[in-house]
Amino acid sequence: MFLFRLMNFIIGYVTITIRGEAPEKFINMAAARGIFLWDIARPGEQTVRANVRLNAVRPLRHIARRTRCRFHITRRVGLPFLWMRLARRKALAFGAVLFVLGLYLLSSFVWTIEVTGNSRVPTKEILSVASAAGLNRGVPKWRLDCPAVERALKANLPAISWAGVYVRGTRVAIEVVEKTIPEEKNQSPAHIVAIKAGVIKEVLVFSGHAAVKEGDTVVPGQILISGIIPPLQEQKPEQPGTETQGERPVPRQPTYVHAAGIVRARVWYEGYGEALLVETGKRFTGRQVTRVCMKIKGREIILAGPQKIPFLHYQTETSVKKPPPWRNLRLPVEIVISKYREVENYRLIRNRAEARRLAGEGALHAVQKQLPQGARIVHKQLDELVVKEPESLVRVKAFVESLEEIGTEQPFTPAEESQNQAPALPSQP
Repeated sequence: MFLFRLMNFIIGYVTITIRGEAPEKFINMAAARGIFLWDIARPGEQTVRANVRLNAVRPLRHIARRTRCRFHITRRVGLPFLWMRLARRKALAFGAVLFVLGLYLLSSFVWTIEVTGNSRVPTKEILSVASAAGLNRGVPKWRLDCPAVERALKANLPAISWAGVYVRGTRVAIEVVEKTIPEEKNQSPAHIVAIKAGVIKEVLVFSGHAAVKEGDTVVPGQILISGIIPPLQEQKPEQPGTETQGERPVPRQPTYVHAAGIVRARVWYEGYGEALLVETGKRFTGRQVTRVCMKIKGREIILAGPQKIPFLHYQTETSVKKPPPWRNLRLPVEIVISKYREVENYRLIRNRAEARRLAGEGALHAVQKQLPQGARIVHKQLDELVVKEPESLVRVKAFVESLEEIGTEQPFTPAEESQNQAPALPSQP
């Protein structure tokens, strides 16, 4: 079907209207002589409309005389007619050809350069290296060597591990991948201290001196892994010919390190939740309508949406959009978009078991907010709080025991530790 329409457009065809006492005889005689007619329609009793190719119009004149019919051309379609129109308007044809050539010529140059993937390397530096390699705005695309630009970027920018240059129309995209630089470890002296109270479950020391052991109870701020490694005591060697009353230890200086390790402890949390036995309030029904208005100097014109809100009770969300100012001119026009959401009153009655379940979920949710990432719950307990006077709600308290890492780094200076500890020198005999 597509090829048929394409051939008809290239050869050219016309739409003719046939009038006479027997237009059917005209069509039958044309078909008998091999003239193809299509899209035949009958708008009137003695009128027939059909399409025919341009080279078959002349033989139809003889058939019209034989059948005592008349026909006239109502529409001309195809390349020959377009060519005839352009031949009459040479300036228009020349302008169209010039426009196509200009469009093709302009699309053969690079007009936009984009850089993506860089965070540490400045974009100006990347564009400077690419410019030295031949990539500039306005350069012809046939003179652009993308592999050469990629090699120049990797050779002149050590922080880039990979670079790709892609031509997409009149835009060139430069995609880079920067090298990953490992972070330098902090080697300054530091302790591992507790950030919360708990009972020590596990101590794993990578660097430093363990200050607590399994089963110890710690409080916030207490040192778990010390960054001070105590010295080993050495015995003073005996000198020949001297008498010693006893062995005297020789003190050595402690070693200051950046403590590292894992300290896990059992930590307890409390949470509270409650649920009403009879709950009343308002809630959304899910139905909503949107109204769009144009406001001009206090006057509103509804562009879309209902004239009257179809809900008895509803909540409104409104957003206002204004045209951007141009120089010192501000147009007094606003587009107001209002969203109306229907609400309804409800009354919900719960039994005590369901209220206890909801209150327990609320208490556990309150505890979950306090838990740090990576904490593992090992035990939880829900207790209902009973009061003397009956209430219309159920109160539940949650007790949760978790196993989590409680250590954090605390830097220190050797001078401060020396003043805090102030070790006593061994007494002279």
